[in-house]
Amino acid sequence: MRITPVFCLLVLLAYILPVAAQDNPIGPDHVYYNNIKSVKFNQAGDQLTMPMITLGSGDKLDLSFDDLDNDVKNYYYTFVLCNADWSPAQINQLEYLRGFSENRIQDSRFSSIALQKYTHYSVQVPGQNGYPIKSGNYLLKVYLDSDTTQLAFTRRMLVVGNKAGVSGFIQQPVTPKIFRTHQKINFSVGTGGLNLVNPFDQLKVVILQNYRWDKAIKYPRPLFIKGNTIEYNWEVDCVMPAGKEWRWIDLRSFRLQTERVKHTDYRKDGTDVYAQPDFERGSKLYQYIKDINGLYYLATLDDYDPFFEGDYANVHFSFPVKEPYAGYDMYIVGQLTDYEINDNTKLSFNPATMAYEGALFLKQGFYNYEYALVDKTVTGSQPFTEYTEGNWWETENNYTILVYYRALGGRSDELVATVTLNSMLSRK
Repeated sequence: MRITPVFCLLVLLAYILPVAAQDNPIGPDHVYYNNIKSVKFNQAGDQLTMPMITLGSGDKLDLSFDDLDNDVKNYYYTFVLCNADWSPAQINQLEYLRGFSENRIQDSRFSSIALQKYTHYSVQVPGQNGYPIKSGNYLLKVYLDSDTTQLAFTRRMLVVGNKAGVSGFIQQPVTPKIFRTHQKINFSVGTGGLNLVNPFDQLKVVILQNYRWDKAIKYPRPLFIKGNTIEYNWEVDCVMPAGKEWRWIDLRSFRLQTERVKHTDYRKDGTDVYAQPDFERGSKLYQYIKDINGLYYLATLDDYDPFFEGDYANVHFSFPVKEPYAGYDMYIVGQLTDYEINDNTKLSFNPATMAYEGALFLKQGFYNYEYALVDKTVTGSQPFTEYTEGNWWETENNYTILVYYRALGGRSDELVATVTLNSMLSRK
């Protein structure tokens, strides 16, 4: 057989492409450089909110992050319109953005009193120089020197154009198998403002628990359609494991040790904080503890500005066990890790202490987190917390319902309605 250059290229691609697809778990919320820390993207003035605005309302979002290189760089940002599944919309940028396609982040400030030196960057988006004119999912890209190949990090952003209505409530499932461990989301969508010919093709719904995209319910089936109202309350499609209230650690001060801090080691060039050991609670009874649903916020107790005066520490976590989870890897999960499963969030089992151990480099603030297991014998296995944390239907959770609509002949999915339901306040 005659071997041609084309044949060689095809063979090479056959080996490269499957590996690339398997080893590329990067999602829309990802930090690409190790020097980038503490990325916050939320509604203006409230760190515990989703980056969501209403189209044409003048709403603003706060974006901030730290660069540990402690110098001044030229960071730029842009927006990319995406479909409901976060694939890029096949539409020209001129059709969904007004103003400049990219803008420079000009507000930067060197850290002042922290041992860990860094440069703090911040900006409010969207600005007058560039803003979206269509509703939908947007991917915020931050990159260096006006070069999109030097991507620093990405974040999801939602722009809502209120063309429909959505309401609902949370209840305990009736199926015996999940009666005590899951929560059921019942909701209806009012479509009177939409030109809806085929709701099964034109409407898509996504349900987020505590703003988490990694656990999203995607495209549940409607139970029935009555006039301009579509009802969703399938016992299969619209239920989620309830989890438990999140674990927490208070790092707002490195001098004053809170009850969740075992001890702190101070060095001339940094700080090591050792958290109290965390134990398995999958079989423990439910106990309500007010939490922030897996999020974190930057803050200090010493009247310092947490954004440019807050310090960093290596925070050490440990999870003692009687014996290791055979066939499973353990990870620490929460907004503090972007809910990512990778080497940076993985804990290692220490036979000497009979505990899973790991450390994260965190800024002063208040953090929620939990421990998840991943079956390392199954490729693509999803993290679960049934053993480490447990599930109780009484748990307090927020459920955000996102309704997407594609007009006849449309080339992108519009976000036309959204509502957030609390499992305690909206319970029936």
